[in-house]
Amino acid sequence: MRKRYALGMTAAVGLTFVLACITVNIYFPEATVRQVAEEIVGEIQQKAAEKVGQEPVKKLSALPKMVSFSLIPAAYAQEETTVSNPAIRTLKDSIANHLAAMMPSFAAGNIGLTNKGLVEIRDEAGLNLQAKAALRQLVKEDNGDRMKLYAEVAKALNIEASQIERIQKIFAENWIKSAAAGWWVQQEDGAWVRKT
Repeated sequence: MRKRYALGMTAAVGLTFVLACITVNIYFPEATVRQVAEEIVGEIQQKAAEKVGQEPVKKLSALPKMVSFSLIPAAYAQEETTVSNPAIRTLKDSIANHLAAMMPSFAAGNIGLTNKGLVEIRDEAGLNLQAKAALRQLVKEDNGDRMKLYAEVAKALNIEASQIERIQKIFAENWIKSAAAGWWVQQEDGAWVRKT
């Protein structure tokens, strides 16, 4: 009887241990987030470039658009990935305004893009106290808006808040990819380099 009890207890403890080690796999729609990030960053970059009078960077498709015939309309063939709500639109406009104001500081090397999708002050040399304070305030406001944007995108795509860091990484890749030559960008390992 004691052997049965000991065997039963061992089995119960073992089962409890196994069940405790099972991790929950949270679904993360990476492809959708990548597409949304590309669209949002592209739109913000275009608005900022227009504000400072630069020609926006136009993306050319590698493949020409082909005419195709289908019994299923194209609108139903692809999942809608455009993410927009009033909060996201407001944040995109605000970030575009910040970006337009920060472009000279990016070009001068005062600030750079981090691998977490934020802006960081790198060098304040040559700036007077008033310019330093203004730049710090602008970077603080912009980073706040970027964090809110990432949270809003997560909410709009029904992604858990615990996954916002993954969204940040994906946005960071797009910010860095769309950065102008000469801007400081942070690599995955944390090292800073000028984009070529």
